[in-house]
Amino acid sequence: MTRVRTAVVAAALVAALAPVTFEGPAAFAASPAAAVGTAAEVGTAAEAGTVVQEGGRLTVPAGEEGPVTLRFTAMLPAGVQGPVTASFELDTWLAEGEAGSSPVSEDVIRSTCAVNGVPYGACAWHMPYFPPELPDPPVRPSLDLPAVPAAETLAYAVTLDADRTAAVLGHPDALVQLRDGTGATVARGTLGLDFVPGTPPADQRGALHARDRDGVLWRYEGTGDVSRPFATRKRVGGGWNAYTAVVPLTSPTADGRGDVVARDRAGVLWYYRGTGKPSAPFAPRQRVGGGWNVYTALVGVGDGSLAARDRDGVLWRYKKEYGTLYGPRQRVGGGWNTYTALTMSGARDGALARDGDGALWKYDYRGSYPSPPFQQRRRVGGGWNTYTAITGTAELGRDENPDLVARGGDGRLWLHQGVRDPLSGLVPGSSRSLVGGGWNVYDLMF
Repeated sequence: MTRVRTAVVAAALVAALAPVTFEGPAAFAASPAAAVGTAAEVGTAAEAGTVVQEGGRLTVPAGEEGPVTLRFTAMLPAGVQGPVTASFELDTWLAEGEAGSSPVSEDVIRSTCAVNGVPYGACAWHMPYFPPELPDPPVRPSLDLPAVPAAETLAYAVTLDADRTAAVLGHPDALVQLRDGTGATVARGTLGLDFVPGTPPADQRGALHARDRDGVLWRYEGTGDVSRPFATRKRVGGGWNAYTAVVPLTSPTADGRGDVVARDRAGVLWYYRGTGKPSAPFAPRQRVGGGWNVYTALVGVGDGSLAARDRDGVLWRYKKEYGTLYGPRQRVGGGWNTYTALTMSGARDGALARDGDGALWKYDYRGSYPSPPFQQRRRVGGGWNTYTAITGTAELGRDENPDLVARGGDGRLWLHQGVRDPLSGLVPGSSRSLVGGGWNVYDLMF
């Protein structure tokens, strides 16, 4: 499901009060939004029809999978006069985020409706959100269903196409109510929906590039599924063996974005702008300047600037300015020659460094220039010297954490998913899953 999504701020989804039971079916706790009407409107339990969901609770992927269909049937009592209107309301409510922002995007769910096989087109969702301190919100998320002629049985088919922000809705129940032409409730019931993280959009999935020994660069786009983290490789082009180093300035993503710099054997640095086209991810190179062979390692900071380690172990930062220009270098500090590998960690998340003993360290991104680029290092763990290459990536799964891939001496590639450690912060996890073998055909990965 491709769409333009509004920027959102993650917010807590606060559960509604526990449901109570009245007149038979379970209904929502009494509140202005949850009440099902007066006794005159509802009548007796025997007079109200029932609603049955087909197949039990419906799993709704919140991502790029596309629509799933919710099916339920309402059995109305005899003598109902139309038109019959219907709606359902979720038993959760949305707490606003920072500065009053919505926890879901503007088009969080798109739905179409059909009744008894007759399509009625799009039907409207309402996604109100309220301050988290509000004890009893007056309105909850709801969907309006079309008005239809009365019938003994009404079979509804509602498609649900949910974007990634819908995952905040969790696992709600939905109270369905059908009303006749007088406004009296003639059927009601409960539906079950489970919103689960789905495939992230391409601009939020990572991509990995690998150069073979013939100098051909290959591109592996993230799938969003950690059981199969990369799609089939795509050829970017040849001639990349002209470079002694290629490093991202911003994390490559599956939508073709991500800028890189490459240093050739003469020490000239070249800039490749990300195009946003997966089939041709890099624009023609632009010359930055010469003299870069004085450095033994290069690493992107995450904000577009570049860090470079000289032969004395001093790390320098070059701020990205207009076009391909870099400002005067800024000294970060010494002692960086203790590391045998440096890689950027995710998008704007800092750097990862492996020392000679095999310990991995995380340097969180501090802030924009002229502030020092990194915070105090934090130890991730040991044993990382078993790998011949480590590369930080944007997210390859569905948890919104940047990840890391590492190649063993036998050519097998492993995925370490990012985790939020209470002491170390956002770091590669200690557990790993196998991506596949044969990766020792590559002499460079980024």
